[in-house]
Amino acid sequence: MIAIRRPDEVERIRASGRIVGAALRLVQEMIRPGVTTREIDEEVERFIVAQEARPSFKGYRGYPASACISVNDVVVHGIPSSRQLEEGDIVSVDVGAFKDGYHGDGAWTFPVGRVDEASAGLLRVTREALEAGIARARAGHRLGEISHAIQQHVESHGFSVVRMLVGHGIGTQLHEDPQVPNFGGRRQGPLLAAGMVLAVEPMVNSGGFEVYTEPDQWTVVTRDHSRSAHFEHTIAVTENGPDILTLPGPGSGA
Repeated sequence: MIAIRRPDEVERIRASGRIVGAALRLVQEMIRPGVTTREIDEEVERFIVAQEARPSFKGYRGYPASACISVNDVVVHGIPSSRQLEEGDIVSVDVGAFKDGYHGDGAWTFPVGRVDEASAGLLRVTREALEAGIARARAGHRLGEISHAIQQHVESHGFSVVRMLVGHGIGTQLHEDPQVPNFGGRRQGPLLAAGMVLAVEPMVNSGGFEVYTEPDQWTVVTRDHSRSAHFEHTIAVTENGPDILTLPGPGSGA
């Protein structure tokens, strides 16, 4: 069942989402050659806890860290470690925060120093795909409008959309109905209604769409080891169009 959130619930999700947005802004300031993914994770956790919230991911189904940090050919769920970022890498940081009973979830992929033209294009197109999908999140549309807009934009630029992983509803639980695929037909899926809250998150590969999961049961990698990018916002569907809830703002602590 898809939850329809009251306005006060949406505002609580926004409060958590602003923490996510501010945490990602702090991550952007940290991204440089030589920093380790564990250092980024520790800073994310420190910041979230300082906002009297808790990291949504830590301990979720056994996940051992507060952020998912995925470098180059890792699509999602990269576990922070002593790995140092290098000039030319791209790194996706996925963050969740839980405060006052509600979750926010967001992700961004950052260039490390100067990256090659192909990687810069991948980041740009994936970010644009997120924007295109969010723009179709309107009451009365089918959910497939979001999926179709993302897939069309990505594939028109020669990249591929991951099929194995999708976005999701979010609220009192980190993952709720409905699933939000990044591919599919415009007329597919449930009708969107004001009060639905969704995590829209295109995951885009520069090569083929096939992926696999490493033996740690978390790290998802492109099958052909091409690079991958991931951008995500938590949004609310309203009568007046989409409302992005994971932007940093007043009360975010940054």
